[in-house]
Amino acid sequence: MKKIFLILLLLFGISGCAKLNTDPSISSDEETPFVASEKQLVAHFLDVGQADANVIELPNGELMLIDAGLSGSSEEIIQYIQDLGYDEIDYVVATHPHADHIGGMAEVIDAFKIGNIYMPRAVSTSKTYENLLEVIQDKGLTIKTGKIGVKVLEEEELSIEMFAPVGDDYSNLNNYSIVLKITYGDVSFLYTGDAEEENLEEITGDIEADVLKVGHHGSDTSTSKDFLEKVQPEYAIISVGEGNSYGHPASSTIELLKEYTNHIYLTNENGTVVVSTDGVNIDVETER
Repeated sequence: MKKIFLILLLLFGISGCAKLNTDPSISSDEETPFVASEKQLVAHFLDVGQADANVIELPNGELMLIDAGLSGSSEEIIQYIQDLGYDEIDYVVATHPHADHIGGMAEVIDAFKIGNIYMPRAVSTSKTYENLLEVIQDKGLTIKTGKIGVKVLEEEELSIEMFAPVGDDYSNLNNYSIVLKITYGDVSFLYTGDAEEENLEEITGDIEADVLKVGHHGSDTSTSKDFLEKVQPEYAIISVGEGNSYGHPASSTIELLKEYTNHIYLTNENGTVVVSTDGVNIDVETER
């Protein structure tokens, strides 16, 4: 533990992020409808078994990675990003320090030029977590604290903001999960990590979103009716492994989601799911 805390002291910087590329000539009182753009935001929900890995191509040309699956998925994730034509990841988000979310992250960070890294202030004693911290330190990177109110990016028609974790004292590591919303034009995406109801119910901001990355692989301890009333999703994606021992996704979660959308995708059935938007329209493609 002493080694982990020492690395954390070296790596964690001051939380928060300055606003980027804002135009002071644009009045906040003037609202004009967003017109569909040729530039696309493309969200890739990778099929990495009973784990999470999400790659987002932003319309400004930057790339974001949210979680990186288990350790055995690292080569697949690296190859996937390279096949998209990127050699740099501008934003890396580790939602929380469980192995099915950060297992492949050390190798991915080591393979690319990295811009910003966000992690919650949650400590794990696992070797996986320690390895990740050591790679970050070896590359001379500083971790930015992921928590409520952090604005990762704010441009005229593109924003990335964190809505959780709200607190800093949870008994369950899942509740430290970073909950993050990406908005491009009129379309928004919400990523929830493994956040449980306790965490999600603390959120007070606007988390309405067109596309929901369903929390905790569809567990019945995560997605609640109150939460879905806030989100009102049109599309729901669940990252889950075939025949997993947890019984994910829970049938109750699927039935609850069906009250809000008929567009439910499971990576164990559909493979990798790719959602594209021009800021107005939404297109979904699946591997199978």
